[in-house]
Amino acid sequence: MDNLVKHFVLISLVLLSLLMTFDLGCGLYLSNPVYSLDDAMNKPNNLSNVRFTNAEPTNVIKPGAKWDSIYQFLFKGHRHRKPDQPLPVVAMDGFVRQPAADGFRFVWLGHSSVLVELDSKRILIDPVFSDRASFLSWTGTKRFQPAPVNARDLPAIDAVLISHNHYDHLDKPTIMDIMEKAASFHVPLGVAALLKRWGVPASKIHEHAWWDEHEINGISIAATPARHFSGRGLFDQNRTLWCSWVICRNGKKVFHSGDTGKTVQFKEISTKYGPFDLTFIKIAAYNESWPDIHLNPEQAVGAYLDLGGKTLVPIHWATFDLSVHSWYEPIERFIKAAEQNHARTITPKMGEIVNPERYENGY
Repeated sequence: MDNLVKHFVLISLVLLSLLMTFDLGCGLYLSNPVYSLDDAMNKPNNLSNVRFTNAEPTNVIKPGAKWDSIYQFLFKGHRHRKPDQPLPVVAMDGFVRQPAADGFRFVWLGHSSVLVELDSKRILIDPVFSDRASFLSWTGTKRFQPAPVNARDLPAIDAVLISHNHYDHLDKPTIMDIMEKAASFHVPLGVAALLKRWGVPASKIHEHAWWDEHEINGISIAATPARHFSGRGLFDQNRTLWCSWVICRNGKKVFHSGDTGKTVQFKEISTKYGPFDLTFIKIAAYNESWPDIHLNPEQAVGAYLDLGGKTLVPIHWATFDLSVHSWYEPIERFIKAAEQNHARTITPKMGEIVNPERYENGY
């Protein structure tokens, strides 16, 4: 059945490539945008006809891409794309108790999911706890192992941040499980409608354009640019915005990249909000056929330097098979690049409670 879905995906990619070639308005060929970049930095009155674009010419699949590498991703791939045995996980029981009145800690929950605590306030970013990152619960990209905690067992959350609507960043079952315990949801333009359909009260949802800022319960939250795309089906490409996130509280600053490729806007984000005490930056799912939309490990370290980060935590790896590289290649390349650039890094186990100001084990 998985092969059937993969063949469907391949056919879909071919159709999308044809749409890109003839520029029929699907919005994927982002170097020829349908609408102005202004839509990403403002709030259009009507989003029904908007397709968002990036600040730089961007292709989801680059012109002249090697389709054999895409075929390899769908049907063959590296024989080590998944771990041979479960990766280390730490039971995070200590985090679910009452938060400290003052403190700075986080837990990496796998992939891009992170729970951050800043002086008793808890922020959950891109939570995905389902077994599959897919539009179908019974097939599609399966996580390597269960998440370190059940979504229902999470503590009360002050703010949930979603970077974009792709299935490995926005998961309906997870949202349903945390809906009652989350005080607020912060999403890019266009994503609110989906959360409302799932039953999230409109009063809890805050929709952001790029550079939008919102303060809730003493937490300052800003949606910042990213270089990516959006869509949960064949016909909704780029109808919702994508973003990175900046979180500030009591002088502490945290950056989360969401999904992104290399962009000059990292320096703009640093100028406006940096330097950052903690940066969560994606390192995996890269490929030569889609270089514009996914950072590779070396570029992730470069982004950290552009952002003026103090501490770098790699995310978006070791959870889902989303490219042709081995599951361990991203972290090996990341560590090498971090050492060469004297970057202070933390590579925690999933579920491990980390105080970034006291953590000593860089690798």
